[in-house]
Amino acid sequence: MKKFLVGILVLSLLFSFNTLGYTAKVKVGIVYDVGGRGDKSFNDAAYRGLQEAIKRLGIEGKDVEPGEGGANREELLRLLAEQGYDLVIGVGFLFTDALTKVAKEFPNTKFAIVDGVIEGLPNVRSLVFQEHEGSFLVGAIAGLMTKTNKVGFVGGMDMALIHKFEVGYRAGVKYVNPKAEVLVNYIGVTGEAFKDPVKGKELAMSQFKQGADIVYHASGASGEGVIEAAKEMKKFAIGVDSNQNWIAPGYVLTSMLKKVDVAIYKTIEDLVKGKFTGGIKVYGLKEDGVGVAYDKYNAKLIPDSVRKKVAQLRLDIIAGKIVVPSTK
Repeated sequence: MKKFLVGILVLSLLFSFNTLGYTAKVKVGIVYDVGGRGDKSFNDAAYRGLQEAIKRLGIEGKDVEPGEGGANREELLRLLAEQGYDLVIGVGFLFTDALTKVAKEFPNTKFAIVDGVIEGLPNVRSLVFQEHEGSFLVGAIAGLMTKTNKVGFVGGMDMALIHKFEVGYRAGVKYVNPKAEVLVNYIGVTGEAFKDPVKGKELAMSQFKQGADIVYHASGASGEGVIEAAKEMKKFAIGVDSNQNWIAPGYVLTSMLKKVDVAIYKTIEDLVKGKFTGGIKVYGLKEDGVGVAYDKYNAKLIPDSVRKKVAQLRLDIIAGKIVVPSTK
């Protein structure tokens, strides 16, 4: 009789949990791009998005880094899928081929890729950004504040995605200061270009010595070298992806925010709420997916007149009055 009553009690509890909406925690796994967590830029933005979802949505999260050169990206994506993670995220365009393959093998698992476009798979969401729009704004700041009429850009990997940063930046500089010259260098032609701060510093130093007084980087962990060069030369750097103003207070003029954290959080939130859909999600100025970092570290560096001008440019881009180019 006791066993019967215990059984009834257990069944009642299970029924109560189900009727109250009790479910197992949603599990989300992230595989980082080259440079890994701690790059103070792109990957760290992804990490913040995951941590925010853990804190606010109560999910279970796991983050892993690829090996040297990212050769095991596919292996890590597959491992997370095999372990029953509900959503698996590849951080970076370099995941495109691997994630496409794994997503086909696990149609019941949801996937997302940052900066890559994968179409035709209903279980994959592509998170893409209008980097050129945010870069236009920091370019305008550089164009308005340069004293030498010469500014610089240091890109990581020489490819279409990073060209968007360069093109938008150049357009912003020229829009407010047609006489300004923009020096451009790229660190390399492979993913390793995003974790070479020595080369980043070397290129930035060269640009400063050529007369540039502000250098914007879009180079992941390599950007630490650019910022180091700015501090050493007593010039300005412009950070990227995450707010990097704090790294060298007084020498980082501002940062172009690429809100990977927001995109990842919203994707996880959609999954939790049962609203996840595949396809392409675009994050630009209109969606608050890119922007400019203002904080206590650069409060005294940028005049109010410049901030007001940039605020108006932002509104003009959103309204379609200014169309920012995205390709060379």
